[in-house]
Amino acid sequence: MFDPVEKLKEFIRCPSVSADPKFAAGMRGAQEFVSGLLGSMGFAVEVVKTDLHPIILGHRGGDASWPHVIIYGHYDVQPADPLHLWQSPAFEPTIRGHRMYGRGAADNKGPLLTHLAAVAQLLEQHPALPLRITFLVEGEEEMGSPSFLPFLQRYQQTLQDADFVFLSDTGIPHEQQMVITAGLRGLVTLEVEAIGPTSDLHSGLHGGVLLNPIQALVDLCASLHTPDGRVNIPGFYDDVLEVEPWERAELAKLGGREEDYLKFLGIDAFHTPPGVTPFEAVRFYPTLEFNGIGGGYQGEGGKTVIPSRAFVKISCRLVANQSPEKMKALLEQTIAARAPRGVQLRIIAGHTGRPYVVVPPGRSNTPPDQSPVLARMFRATDAAVAEVWGKAPLYLREGGSVPIIGEIKRVLGLDSVMMGLFLPQDNLHAPNESFDLEIMKKGIETSRRILLAIAQP
Repeated sequence: MFDPVEKLKEFIRCPSVSADPKFAAGMRGAQEFVSGLLGSMGFAVEVVKTDLHPIILGHRGGDASWPHVIIYGHYDVQPADPLHLWQSPAFEPTIRGHRMYGRGAADNKGPLLTHLAAVAQLLEQHPALPLRITFLVEGEEEMGSPSFLPFLQRYQQTLQDADFVFLSDTGIPHEQQMVITAGLRGLVTLEVEAIGPTSDLHSGLHGGVLLNPIQALVDLCASLHTPDGRVNIPGFYDDVLEVEPWERAELAKLGGREEDYLKFLGIDAFHTPPGVTPFEAVRFYPTLEFNGIGGGYQGEGGKTVIPSRAFVKISCRLVANQSPEKMKALLEQTIAARAPRGVQLRIIAGHTGRPYVVVPPGRSNTPPDQSPVLARMFRATDAAVAEVWGKAPLYLREGGSVPIIGEIKRVLGLDSVMMGLFLPQDNLHAPNESFDLEIMKKGIETSRRILLAIAQP
């Protein structure tokens, strides 16, 4: 059995920044690290070429009657910039206290290695374990997984006989509380450009005779919400399902004070729709946000011009039962209908992602046809978490989006069990990213117990 801490150091030393071609050697090193480790564990390894970065498939076969779990992870990381804010080099793993610092330590190299170590321990203890395992490890998650959907479609027949997907690319609130993510919001993004005169104009010579593109966009943006914080797009909420009481009860167990949340955000008041708490707003409800806006002179001092163009970037987070295709169409139709005279609007479509919700067994909205192996997985998770962490997990929706999870459900028909392993203080995507090695230790034991229970019900 390998030392997971030393292996994590080796993994972090590979500067696997998928979005930057300068890191091609680091991407190759990370891919070879994962492939080699899987091979040393006895897995049949296939490196699937894509237009960008390979996807790794590691198979442990067996009798067709055995349960089959897919364990997902990714070997790519975010850029480490700004480098001067790191207390130790981003790609030189450093242990301070019980934390390992380095880019990718928590997202996603530490959690992926947690499951690799759990499987290695399990197979060492039970070489004849009646469980089929497939590791699916991609190298483009941090750049939107452009190769993932074509890969799923190509390997659909190979993968869809699995029973569920198991992964750790979500978080927990603190060291004592495990959270199983039961929902992720979907996503629609676009950019709107307002096009006015053929060139920037002197605001003294021409001001007052034409609609300023910045004003046109600001008015448009203001029209997309009502004063009480609701999204003002006809039909936007039509498909939103009411949250089940058990989900509100789980959220209540998490605790949290609104005063502390205000302080964390650095604001003096929340702006949520009527009757919605801030903690509910970020988990249960859809949103429309402005992510960037610009136009005209941006340099030092003043420049009195009317700009010829202005732009705004918009994103919508979607909840279960909302279709990204439908919401994209509604948003584009509303913007086009509200285009003022005097400017032309150009809508530039962005990317989309499907919302996802999975319901544990025994709940009011548990699907009647839920897979018995998936139900067994949830029960095994409850038991393992209670034994290792000392209390039951919470099943909570998360406010963010992981579009591949929705695509896995749509293409393969598989649900995902998402076991959180990173903490708020782990600084994902930021300088001084780290991973708690005590969480890693507990995660390995939790994953090992879960997989053993699935194999030996």
